Amino acid sequence: MTPTPTDQPTRRAGAAVVPVLAFAGITVAVMQTLLLPVVKDLPRLLDTTPGDATWVLTSTLLSGAVATPVMGRLGDLYGKRRTLVAGLAAMVAGALVSAVTSDLLPMIAGRTLQGFAMGAIPLGIGLMRDMLPRERLGSAMALMSSSIGVGGGLALPAAALVAQHTDWHVLFYGAAGLGALAIALTLLAVPESPVRAGGGFDLPGALGLSAGLVLLLLPVTKGGDWGWSSGTTLGLFAASAAVLLLWGVMELRVPAPLVDLRTTARREVLLTNLASIMVGVSFYVVSLVLPQLLQLPAATGHGLGQSMVVAGLCVAPLGLTMMFTAPLYARLSARFGPRTTLIIGLLVIAAGYGGGLGLMAAAWQTVVTSVVIGAGIGLAYSSLPALIVGAVPAAETGAANGLNTLMRSLGTSVSSAVVGVVLAGTADHVGGVAVPTMHGFRVSFLIATAAVAVGLVLALFLPRRRPSDAPRPRASSEEDAHPRHAGDAPRDLPGRALGAGAASPRADVRTDDRTGVRADV
Repeated sequence: MTPTPTDQPTRRAGAAVVPVLAFAGITVAVMQTLLLPVVKDLPRLLDTTPGDATWVLTSTLLSGAVATPVMGRLGDLYGKRRTLVAGLAAMVAGALVSAVTSDLLPMIAGRTLQGFAMGAIPLGIGLMRDMLPRERLGSAMALMSSSIGVGGGLALPAAALVAQHTDWHVLFYGAAGLGALAIALTLLAVPESPVRAGGGFDLPGALGLSAGLVLLLLPVTKGGDWGWSSGTTLGLFAASAAVLLLWGVMELRVPAPLVDLRTTARREVLLTNLASIMVGVSFYVVSLVLPQLLQLPAATGHGLGQSMVVAGLCVAPLGLTMMFTAPLYARLSARFGPRTTLIIGLLVIAAGYGGGLGLMAAAWQTVVTSVVIGAGIGLAYSSLPALIVGAVPAAETGAANGLNTLMRSLGTSVSSAVVGVVLAGTADHVGGVAVPTMHGFRVSFLIATAAVAVGLVLALFLPRRRPSDAPRPRASSEEDAHPRHAGDAPRDLPGRALGAGAASPRADVRTDDRTGVRADV
């Protein structure tokens, strides 16, 4: 796939590309975490019932789940930078809508728009693959993949501080400002990728996947309110299974599908996506449990009696450690490969949760737990896009990483639902108020440990690859594999011929191999 002249980057990928794209990912993570400090106050702030107030969070989850694979495919087709900017612009517009209202429906509309920015991370990873040289790609993708945790960790104490001392609408103005800054920096520092996928946009596939995801995630997020055995919950689960099955059959018959299910069914891609769900589960458990433990009154006998801001500061190392593990990941992956690095990360997460079972008696102990689990999640999250990028063609990077990000989001949604059920079922009722117990917190940590164990088994079945193995260019046909002229680069490998025109026994052709690393052939 040779880029057209209009697809060429406007400038060389400079040193600012990686931090700018990572900043865009952090901005999106901030948007996700924004309302956590005021969740319990939303019914009063919006003058609505607790059940209806949860739609403010659910709407962002649903739109983000739908937008992530769709935006990834649009980026592959029409330009990843262009699609990234469009998603950030939707987030800014949604944040401004939410900033000027205290009514439920406009707030839900604004939060729905904000969810469209969730495609920023897979699009950023795709841009890095298309532009960066081999020596920079590993650590860059690790930082981009970890930005979701970095933003969440930094946003929690900052949002708590703002919510305590100013009007809560300031949170949305802050998110809009960060989004506008991310757009400006992206336009200034990030060139457009020259890589384009063939075919057109699969609108029926996008509608089918969207319907299936909404039908699946609605009962996952609202099952606690509706009842897990209610007709509504079970009916939506059954409907989602039917819709996704029909969607899969349809996608297998489409020449240019939204999601290439044949590629997704490859052993490496399938196992990586399943492991991503488990990592998502383990990531969110600590984010749900530790803030509650820290803020519970000391009078409960196990609560640590900390303020909202202090609780956020104690959990912040979770995200910061994820960021600082990016260089470590690059070294480990270069020596052992992303499969081994994923296994190491999962083992560290398991150690963090195992040790955390006995480290719940003081605030400093929660910091230790956050650091250890953050290091493991940072290594695991950094490994996932490298495994995906190494298994799919360059033209499918956006869609493939979008699906992988969706799997992580599915894991966090399942984690939220399961932990919510556990804490509610083990709570003590004091004066009509449900108070989470230490037993519930520890059971939640055990669930996270079990998820990590499943992820570890999946990772062990991933195919082994020696880091020293040289990547091979991916040719689309026998003719493409043996170009007769210097200008005849394989059609599915983006690049440029350094000596074109006449036939030559030796031709220097700049191509991208199947792992996204530039290779001279």
